[in-house]
Formats: sequence, structure tokens, C-alpha cells
Amino acid sequence: MSQATELAAAAGSTDPKVGLRAVLALRRLLERLEVIQVDNARRQGWSWQEIADALEVSRQAVHKKHAGRPAVRESWEA
Repeated sequence: MSQATELAAAAGSTDPKVGLRAVLALRRLLERLEVIQVDNARRQGWSWQEIADALEVSRQAVHKKHAGRPAVRESWEA
């Protein structure tokens, strides 16, 4: 079972301590994945608007969050 699958299962726990810790870990994982994929999109020439559309946020929001941040030099492998 993958880490994401285990965390998703734990997030549904009836024990709040287990569930909330899993939610926190999932949030951190999702943030990391977003950084990796935004960097990937920018390296492939995507505009901030194209990235914003894919994430269903405004161009300003995605630019504010990711512009000026050092690029990540890794990819996500499932």
C-alpha cells in the first residue's frame, strides 16, 4: 500500500488524533506535489494562466504562491 493510500485510510479514522495527523500529512504531501507539478509545468513552457486554470485558482494566486520560489529538481514517481 502506498503512503498516500495509507494516509487516506487513516484520515477516515474515528480516532481524532489519528485522523487529524493523517490530514496534516496529506496536506503536506499535496503541497509538495503541487510544487513539483508547477515546476514541471513551468519548465515545459506553461503560462501562469494555464497552471491556474488546471488548479482552478486565479493566475494571481498561483503566481503569488510559486513565483520567486527556487525550482525543485525532482519529479514524482508513483
